[in-house]
Amino acid sequence: MKTFTPVFIASFALAVAFLLWGAVTPNHLASVTGTIQTYLLNTFGWFYLLSALGLLLCAVYLIFSPYGAIPLGPDDAQPEFPLFTWFAMLFCAGMGIGLVFWGVAEPSSHFYDPPRGPGGTPEAAQLAIRYSFFHWGLHPWGIYAIVALCLAYAQFRKQDPGLISHSCRSLLGDKVDGYVGHTIDIIAVFATVFGVATSLGFGAMQISGGLSYLFGVPNTLTTQLSLIMIVTILYMLSAQTGLQRGIKYLSNLNMALAISLMLFLFTLGPTQFIIKIFTSTLWGYIQNLPVMSLDLGLFQNSDWIHNWTLFYWAWWIAWAPFVGTFIARISKGRTIREFVLGVLLVPTIFCAIWFSVFWRNGYFFRDVSSSRVTSGH
Repeated sequence: MKTFTPVFIASFALAVAFLLWGAVTPNHLASVTGTIQTYLLNTFGWFYLLSALGLLLCAVYLIFSPYGAIPLGPDDAQPEFPLFTWFAMLFCAGMGIGLVFWGVAEPSSHFYDPPRGPGGTPEAAQLAIRYSFFHWGLHPWGIYAIVALCLAYAQFRKQDPGLISHSCRSLLGDKVDGYVGHTIDIIAVFATVFGVATSLGFGAMQISGGLSYLFGVPNTLTTQLSLIMIVTILYMLSAQTGLQRGIKYLSNLNMALAISLMLFLFTLGPTQFIIKIFTSTLWGYIQNLPVMSLDLGLFQNSDWIHNWTLFYWAWWIAWAPFVGTFIARISKGRTIREFVLGVLLVPTIFCAIWFSVFWRNGYFFRDVSSSRVTSGH
């Protein structure tokens, strides 16, 4: 008879406890977790910024270091998936439905409520798209890259189990086989549950809102719970078919649909202006990257930094065990250099193009046009 592990028992108990808490007293749960979140961001906001920047710098170093030639597996290992399939899986695991929603919603919010200065101005429009690049660019993928690399190296190079705790063996030694390792894995599962729950909740609200707008389906809690149930069943079915079948085919289909939608809007135009948005904002993003990476908004709008940048960094870190485990699993056989370049650059550039296309075609651009931000002004 199969026995449950201590990690499963403790993680399951914590998840059920929070589920019951939210079901019985949702307002109390929201109040307590909101207070904890505010305290953590106010007290450790600097640590989130430095952690995200440090992981990104570490990833960039590995690209140019001699370690970049080490394969994730035996010396003669070959990549398990073709390059396009690998990119498609990276996109689906790291961003997925969040990018569809926030592709318009985030720059719209930043335009009306920028990190500094008045909203609804050409300067606010520039900041809106630049910070969208920032929040979905190199920093989150740097976090994912390092976590996934540690897992892939331990699993495929050192032949350790694919657990967060075992990637810490070089630091903790045999302690990872005991309660110290169990505690690390429980924290990873706990973070994953809440990270996935946040994204799944956003996705359910997005789909429910779309169905309500297009077909008049009531946008109620019952509808959203039904959608979550359907998505969960589809996820379980795809997971049962394995990486080589269900997940691989769904990732390729998802990537093809996303690219088709983006190309449709890009072709619909104005194509030239979208290209200008991408090129000018990409340069502004690179130029201001050090400042944005360390900005806590002490003498400006610190609430904005807490509500957006610090929240995002906490969200990406919470997602990192789940996304890192998946990225590690699909990256066997690639060299460290190829792995880091692929995880860092390809999704970052794709997200930048996505925001450029959807920023121009988003609802709020009509207000930007009235502010004479269109080409030629």
